[in-house]
Amino acid sequence: MGHGHHHPHGHDHEHGHRHDHEHDGEPRALPAAMDTEIPDSELSPDQLSRRSMLRRAGLLGAGIAGAGVLGSSAFEAAAAAPGTRPTGNNGRGNGNGNGRMLWLAGDHHIHTQYSSDGLYRVSDQVRNGARHGLDWMVITDHGSTNHSRIGVEKVNPDIKAARERYQDTLVFQGLEWNIPAAEHATVFVHPGKNEVDVLKQFETGYDGAVKGATADTPQNEALAISGLNFLAEQVQRKKVKAALMLANHPSRKGIDSPHEIRAWRDAQPGIAVGMEGAPGHQAAGIAKPGGPGSGRGYYDSSPGAGSFPAYPAESYRTWGGFDWMTATVGGLWDSLLAEGKPWWISANSDSHSNYADTAARPSDTDFDANGFHGDPVYSGGLNLDAGDYWPGQYSRTHVGATGFSYAAVMEGIRDGRVWVDHGGLISGLDAQLRGGNRSATLGGTLQVKRGTSVELRLEIALANGANWAGFVPELARVDVIRGEVTGAAQDRDGFRAPGTKVAQSFEVNKSTGSVTLTHKLGKVDRPVYVRVRGTDGNRSQVGLHGAATDPNGPALDVVGDADPWRDLWFYSNPIWVLPS
Repeated sequence: MGHGHHHPHGHDHEHGHRHDHEHDGEPRALPAAMDTEIPDSELSPDQLSRRSMLRRAGLLGAGIAGAGVLGSSAFEAAAAAPGTRPTGNNGRGNGNGNGRMLWLAGDHHIHTQYSSDGLYRVSDQVRNGARHGLDWMVITDHGSTNHSRIGVEKVNPDIKAARERYQDTLVFQGLEWNIPAAEHATVFVHPGKNEVDVLKQFETGYDGAVKGATADTPQNEALAISGLNFLAEQVQRKKVKAALMLANHPSRKGIDSPHEIRAWRDAQPGIAVGMEGAPGHQAAGIAKPGGPGSGRGYYDSSPGAGSFPAYPAESYRTWGGFDWMTATVGGLWDSLLAEGKPWWISANSDSHSNYADTAARPSDTDFDANGFHGDPVYSGGLNLDAGDYWPGQYSRTHVGATGFSYAAVMEGIRDGRVWVDHGGLISGLDAQLRGGNRSATLGGTLQVKRGTSVELRLEIALANGANWAGFVPELARVDVIRGEVTGAAQDRDGFRAPGTKVAQSFEVNKSTGSVTLTHKLGKVDRPVYVRVRGTDGNRSQVGLHGAATDPNGPALDVVGDADPWRDLWFYSNPIWVLPS
């Protein structure tokens, strides 16, 4: 039974008004499934199914739903070395007064028939994403000469139609940017009358493929920074309300060097905010003949001409389905966090063509002339060579939002109130760092007096229903990872945080309901951060930096034999502590 919460026929529970998506600034009425004032008897079957899923997970009116976020202006001053840009959460609180948040599941990396290698209609992706429990989605067709010429305009009416039809789902327009001198990234903007113009100008002026700027040169690296600066200028001029960039599959080809990642983030920390902690294409690792027999995420390559030479061979593979930059404790991601630089992770489908689906592109399509492929045809058998899942079917990015709106989702991503999971391993996560009568949640900073005792309290809603592979996953272990904040990196190409390690592991001996875990950091006298991950316990190995750093990390995924459903993990973004 579908777990959707859309209703294609305009069900009457929109709280008495329709919303103008073009000028969406204020939080909207809650989706009917989330609004406990609407009785079950008034919901459509899809909405009732969605509510049942939320209720099973303990996400309707539960403590899991909310948390407070403290500002971090003092942290910015303390963590930034002289002459560097301040870091932190821009000092924003959570903005909704009562400390409660909606955790909205989404996917920022989705392709359609407007991509040369895509297949589905926008409506297909949005309908199925909603059916699989997503609240927000970003349509990200490939940046290209063709897309910049006509595709970015032609997809927009389809996106607007999906916004109108699926009013319980937020649908952003974005694109997959060919970063000059580097890999791909999601770029997306707040909906509005200028969304097409801004994306078209950005793609025409700053896409590596459009500009012939893919080579690993200083000039092309500078063009990437210019593109981010352009987006910031559009926000400053109020052409769009907000814009975000997240690097996609960053380790796949080894061409996102550490200094490039730092440069993007430092140039525009309110726009370049993170990376895919786990890539899409997760079905690609399923062994032949039942699957594509490739690497999870199509991470199956080796160093090329533009690859950063210091990256090890292991970086070209996923680890428990996660990118090496994220999965390695004390590795590249931690090296940024140890600088006090907010840099967040996400997890997405990268859906192009989906595993075991029956759709195919029509034979008479003319993408070059039209800017899109014809609508998919459903005449063939199951496509077991496809490496993708529907949005929300396997990978989910959960964002703590202060309301149900485009602006709130973008703010939640920008502030790092994000955790990610594979295969529905858990249903909810509330992480609170507490000390000195204060608390902070994901992406935030806890400011306390030096020597204050601090503890991390985790409330985890376990998977109380079957996932899309038909089984109820069981959380076996939760790891708390702790790192010291050491200030700005002396080496911009460094990717090591030697002070970061697994501080405590919890065995979870429950399979239903929720579990509460507490990790004591002790009396804190220097800046530190913590982040959390969890696993079904099926596959693990000692981390790349040894057992003292990570005794039971994710295992290197074997190319050609890595069933994603048998190796499930969740990861959270960090929380910092700043004693003063």
